[in-house]
Amino acid sequence: MTSSPATTSPAVAGVTHHTAEVGGTTLHYVSAGGTGSPVLLVHGWPESWWAFRDVIPLLAATHRVFAVDLRGFGDSAVADGDHDLATAAEDLHRLVAHLGVGPVHVTGQDISGGPVVAFAATHPDDVLSVTCVETALPGYGWEALADVGNGGSWHVGLLAAPGIPELLLAGRERVVLEWAVSAMTVVAGAITEADLDEFARTYARPGGWSGTGGLYRSSLTGGDRVRALAGSQPLTVPVLAVDGVNAPFTERTMRQVAGDVTAVTVPDVGHFVAQEAPAAFAAAVGDFVDRVDRNR
Repeated sequence: MTSSPATTSPAVAGVTHHTAEVGGTTLHYVSAGGTGSPVLLVHGWPESWWAFRDVIPLLAATHRVFAVDLRGFGDSAVADGDHDLATAAEDLHRLVAHLGVGPVHVTGQDISGGPVVAFAATHPDDVLSVTCVETALPGYGWEALADVGNGGSWHVGLLAAPGIPELLLAGRERVVLEWAVSAMTVVAGAITEADLDEFARTYARPGGWSGTGGLYRSSLTGGDRVRALAGSQPLTVPVLAVDGVNAPFTERTMRQVAGDVTAVTVPDVGHFVAQEAPAAFAAAVGDFVDRVDRNR
């Protein structure tokens, strides 16, 4: 595993930064821990690997932990070409090959649930277990998030519209992040001003909305593909569904695409479970992956 400086993120004790050349792009990821089965953490929106800043040291006490910036997010490259769900899934496959530690326990938060499920379905030999956190899947209810007439949110369509985030949000990245935190967080102060600065730094770079736009567009249009994949290649590995404020949405979703599902609701938190309750989140994931390891 090779590494090189790739970020100006604040330092986190025990966390090392790396880059990987995969699929025609450069992914930034971090690693921690030296023993135990590998855990790969995949962020949602509006996040980067930094969403797991407080979780990584807790899991790294007993596991090798990796957290990646998806292409077009964080400090990963803004690559030419696709930033869609299927491409992100293949990037995860190539990253696991690059790491040379597979198979892994993979965790997806929010919009990365689609890529994580597609990755696990198409590359089952890479995956020991799947954890999905506050996750909807295209074809299984995700599209309702854009239905503003029935409780959906305006930001989904805006972020999915080609060129519109760059046109309307340039220079306003932090304002958007502040809105998202205010709208989707229950635990006051869990995401600090410094955290907002770090997330805003990466979205404000040239092309910083490309990953978001690609994933949102492919999630709105890819329902048939995801349903076909889940129908032909349902998940065979154990799945943990973690919900916060939207319980039991993730559990209901994952029971449609997997047979072995454990559900956990973290009480008194909003959408950003890993950031609002890192100790409870790390305990839930750690207990689950340890049980999977014992039963292998």
